Order: sequence, then C-alpha cells, then structure tokens
Amino acid sequence: MNRRAAQETTFWSFVARARERLAQEHGYQDVLATELLLKLNRASGIVTYDLEASVHRPRGRAWSAFRILYVLWLAGPLEAKKAAELAGLSRAALSNLVGPLVADGVVHRERDPDDGRAVRLSLTPAGTDEIAATFRIQHEREIAWAGALSRQEQKTLIALLDKLVADRDDLGPRRRS
Repeated sequence: MNRRAAQETTFWSFVARARERLAQEHGYQDVLATELLLKLNRASGIVTYDLEASVHRPRGRAWSAFRILYVLWLAGPLEAKKAAELAGLSRAALSNLVGPLVADGVVHRERDPDDGRAVRLSLTPAGTDEIAATFRIQHEREIAWAGALSRQEQKTLIALLDKLVADRDDLGPRRRS
C-alpha cells in the first residue's frame, strides 16, 4: 500500500483489507470471526467515547465513574466487590474511583454490617440526583445511536450479543477481578 492510500485508509476499509489479506496471503479460513470482533470492539469504543465526551466529561465525570454511579443507582447498596463486577471494573479500579466519588459527596462507603471485612457502597441523595440528571442526558444520546436500527433490529442485535457473550464458560474467558 502506498503512502497516499495508507493515509486515505479508514478503519472500516482497513478491516476489509485485513480480511482479504488474512485469507489470501496468510491462509486463514474463517476471517469472519476476526471481522466480527474487530467491528464489535470498534463500535463499542466509538459509542463509549462519544458518551464520555458528550455527556460525562462536560459534567466533570469519567465513563468509569458513571458506571459505578449507574450500578449503585439501579442495583441499590452493594458490596464493593459486586459493584465492581456489575460495573465491569477490577476491584482495584473501583477502589481508586470510589475515593473521589466519596470525597465529592455522591457515594457513601461503610463497612458491611453483615461482614466487617467487606465494604458496602451506596449513593447519597446528591449522588442519586446527579446520576438521574446525567442519565436523562445519556439516554437521549443512546436513543440517537440506536435510532440507526429499527426496533426489531435492536432486539435482534441484543439477542445476538447475548448469545455471543452470555455464559461462555466453554471458552474460559478471563474476567476482571
């Protein structure tokens, strides 16, 4: 590929070229799986970055902090370990992120009354107000993103994503802990 062609290459055209080269030059038979995961990863990254840049950073929070607030908002008070799992964060990342949320007065942290070794997290009233207001803005953006698909296509994609990742113990996937 010459320099000009490389500069004009987009991610999407790169994926098509990669698929061709993997099959033709490197002999891979099933490059559809590679294309699927490249596009899934990129789509997730684009949407996540957009939500963080257009909704969360202007409000003074990062995407990861939003995820913690969101989980506590909808699940209620949780042991820190469970909050990390539901937010898709490691326990160490959650621990680092909770400190500033506690200092900002949006999360309350206390020893779990049932297990003195565990930490229990909950939203403060200010945290509840913040996440409710933030989610209203994010939800408008989610609707805009999802609007590229019909309602039936959205349901189909949800079902396919569930099928792809749910209960995949057969792969022994590594998970954050």
